[in-house]
Amino acid sequence: MAEHRRRRWRRPTYRKPWSSSRRPALRVAAGITLAGAATAGALDTPALAEPEPTLAEVEERVDALHHEAEQATEAYNEATERAEEAEEELAELSDRAARRTAELNEARDALGAHASASYRSGGMPAGLALALSSDPDDFLRRADVASRTGDRQAQQVREISEKLREIDQLRDEADERAETVEEARRDAEEQREVVEEKLAEAEELLATRTAEERERVLAEEGHGAAPARAGRDEARPAGAAEAPTARAATAVGFALAQLGKPYGWGATGPDAFDCSGLTLASWGAAGVSLPRTSYAQATAGPRVTRSQLAPGDLVFYYPDNSHVALYIGNGQIVHAARSGTPVRLADVDSMPFNGATRPA
Repeated sequence: MAEHRRRRWRRPTYRKPWSSSRRPALRVAAGITLAGAATAGALDTPALAEPEPTLAEVEERVDALHHEAEQATEAYNEATERAEEAEEELAELSDRAARRTAELNEARDALGAHASASYRSGGMPAGLALALSSDPDDFLRRADVASRTGDRQAQQVREISEKLREIDQLRDEADERAETVEEARRDAEEQREVVEEKLAEAEELLATRTAEERERVLAEEGHGAAPARAGRDEARPAGAAEAPTARAATAVGFALAQLGKPYGWGATGPDAFDCSGLTLASWGAAGVSLPRTSYAQATAGPRVTRSQLAPGDLVFYYPDNSHVALYIGNGQIVHAARSGTPVRLADVDSMPFNGATRPA
């Protein structure tokens, strides 16, 4: 995953001119007096105001911040997915351990009943005494010895030994999965903080502009390419191309039905979407399960070239595939563009094209 260094504003600062002239020794006192007067005057003079960034500078910075936020959003989605998968594995391991423990207890109860009968008849075989030991480590150390004796319960002792080893292994695996869950959740929280920081900075910049200027900035489709306008957000494409398969048609229809819904980072619907959340939900409606992130979706299905694009194809942008959209035909895409904007249509070349795939 690509790393992007955060760019910060470099505001110009006012510096007092430096004079290299020297005063004659006889006029030192006068120089000190004049300097004091100048200092007093400076205290009464208003400080020079720092120039506000131009609209072009605001637009460039907001675009960059939104792009960085989207990269962090996809990293957040990946970490969240990893945590959820590890949690499912942890739950499965816990269930298996519980079943093996129940089997172990059942086997030891059976040996206990036999031990009671043996005791009443005059003694308890060594294997049974061992199997009923309350110390698992001691049991495992001595089980092999007991299983080699002529005790008729030797096979049951060996079975209990195997169950104990399996339970220990399952617990070790569960501990590893628990660490994975914790690490993934920690990564997700760090990415959440990055997203919130980038979006907050973008909002601060946008707040310095008029409503019309803010609308102009947010109307841009992305960072790094001059947009080609696709019309109003609510408009549907005229004469949309026919999808190659019924599933692709379903995916396109679902995506178009989401036009106007808000962008929500980390969201997969039904009320809001991020970029990969929209493509995930669109193809999900067609019965096709896609990975959660744009990075992973870039490997879902065969690659297609720009000239081979057909409705339903996934289109990826930027060198790291950090943005994904759904192609709908006639040179248009539908996508969840950025924070503060709704799901909308755009020209397929409005952002730096990096490839496409065709889910099946």
